[in-house]
Amino acid sequence: MVKRFNTDRLEDALKAAWQGKEKSDCIWWQGEWWSWERLEALITDCEEKLRASGFGMGQRIAVLLPNSPMVLALSVACWRLGGAIAPLNARTGAVNLIDTIKMLDVNAVVLTDEGHKKAAGEGFPSDIPLVPSPLEGPLPLWRSRQGRPECAETSVIFSTSGTSGLPKAVVCLHSNMLGNLAPIKKHVPGLLDEDAVFLNVLPNFHTFGYNVAGMLPLAFGVRQAVVPSFVPVENTIKAIEEAGVNRVIAVPTIMAFLLGALAKKDHHIKGVTHVITGGDRLNVQMEARCREYLGVGILEGYGLTECSPVVAVNSTEADKKLGTVGRPYPDYQIEIRDREGNMLDLHQEGVLWVKGPSVVPGYFRDEKNTEERFRDGWFNTGDVVQIDADGYIKIVDRATDIIIVSGFNVYPQEVEAVLCAHPAVHAAVAVGEKNNVAGELVKAFIVLNEGAEVSAKELMSYCRERLAHYKVPRKIGFVSEYPISPAGKVLRRELRKMKIEKQ
Repeated sequence: MVKRFNTDRLEDALKAAWQGKEKSDCIWWQGEWWSWERLEALITDCEEKLRASGFGMGQRIAVLLPNSPMVLALSVACWRLGGAIAPLNARTGAVNLIDTIKMLDVNAVVLTDEGHKKAAGEGFPSDIPLVPSPLEGPLPLWRSRQGRPECAETSVIFSTSGTSGLPKAVVCLHSNMLGNLAPIKKHVPGLLDEDAVFLNVLPNFHTFGYNVAGMLPLAFGVRQAVVPSFVPVENTIKAIEEAGVNRVIAVPTIMAFLLGALAKKDHHIKGVTHVITGGDRLNVQMEARCREYLGVGILEGYGLTECSPVVAVNSTEADKKLGTVGRPYPDYQIEIRDREGNMLDLHQEGVLWVKGPSVVPGYFRDEKNTEERFRDGWFNTGDVVQIDADGYIKIVDRATDIIIVSGFNVYPQEVEAVLCAHPAVHAAVAVGEKNNVAGELVKAFIVLNEGAEVSAKELMSYCRERLAHYKVPRKIGFVSEYPISPAGKVLRRELRKMKIEKQ
């Protein structure tokens, strides 16, 4: 097991990382650098206000704020008091998240002044305190309600809809988060060198953004640029250049918008040494565009909220394999099983199961879902993979996304790769549609390149030349954009519902 931290608590690891350089630049925010000393002052103020409110050991506080100094400070303050933070999507709004907030049994909800006014005006329950907060602090005084205490080892609770659309809350312990941060310095050489400036623009309610873009640089004593929102993209580009960002942590959707904006103005950014993507499949054709406008290729990785989140990532430009998510962290035990859970050979195609220090104990107060996905410390990722002789993992598809046509498995990624190779196609997503004869048929939704034209019949013919007949889309629709989750993933379940007239 990789051991990097001499503590089992996140707040202690962060303090140790900045010991002796308290006055050094720590976070860039709204055009200026904050030192750790300044951030520490905000942490202390939050800790005092939380304590005065009645917040304590084993309690939870919900946070509906964009990326900001307050999110980082509140996190550390909660941990110092033995509690946990539950970041939620501020754009969704407190009223729309009331079922999740009640499930989390929180002491209070911290949100923007605008979010507070909206929630109060829409009849948010009066028994759950709403705490309006500036993004730079300070917090006001308030009186918390008392939730049922949980384990003081809980650090963050991430709420996720998963593939079913039903809310689940993933309990990340301090040991899980630290266990996921520890291996990356060795696994991705140079990522955490002293000159590093991370881009922290991914939403904080998603574990990839919170842990890898936010907590990773804090835990290793390197700088980060905190950006409240990716859009408008011009603001993100400005932040990258003003703060001197050289480590970009992103999801493929964000990379597509970023590179598209740079290409439109033929704008080339210099100094970037690492671009790491995760959270969704990467279109490998984005690699050349990234090299052109950011000067470096993409290291694709893979993770899940239940793994805190990183499972695997390509380590370097020299040894990466495009189309794979790299090798797993050395701390993981890996097994390949069939859909019924029976063991397969490691190099057979099958469902990936993992076990290791960053695998969480389960879902918050949810025995049923925990029992379905976790067995004796092993976690069923639900992802169908292939592991090559060198240990590189290729994500074939989510088990739940596989389309079964007349008993044959069709992996959407294979269909999408063929469609994306067509010169007129910018992006493609394939999903299944129920069919009385075949069980399911393949349908695809296409975003065309700007100014390009192609018909559905032409694309079907193109696919017939390159795919087995049962894999060829029977319906192809054209869209300007895809339904996207707040975390930047394509919502396939929404595309399944969309009708395409028979062609």
